[in-house]
Amino acid sequence: MGDYRNLRAWQLARDLVVVSRPLIDRLPTTERYALGDQWRRAAYGVVLNIAEGATRHGKREFRRYLDIARASLHEIETILDLVVTLGYLTREDVTQVLATRAECARTVYGLLRRMSGPS
Repeated sequence: MGDYRNLRAWQLARDLVVVSRPLIDRLPTTERYALGDQWRRAAYGVVLNIAEGATRHGKREFRRYLDIARASLHEIETILDLVVTLGYLTREDVTQVLATRAECARTVYGLLRRMSGPS
């Protein structure tokens, strides 16, 4: 697959970690070590799974790691919905994270589709 750092999906996943961090820090203290920790781990999981999968041998293994990354992206989407619904952050607060997450998800899905094609 080459250097995983050249993958647009990895770059977007790294951006997702960066834009999430200040918002996680803004969560109430009571949530910082529960919902905040889950958000942080899910964001880290996306970028780390893309990197690990890209360094594995074969499409099948890479797809498995991309599937895990995609699941973490859905988890982040749900966390963002929760933090807004619970009133911890506003919809405007999470706009950039939502946009980065959506673009990353589209890119990961595109990679998955490409990996499903003929060799």
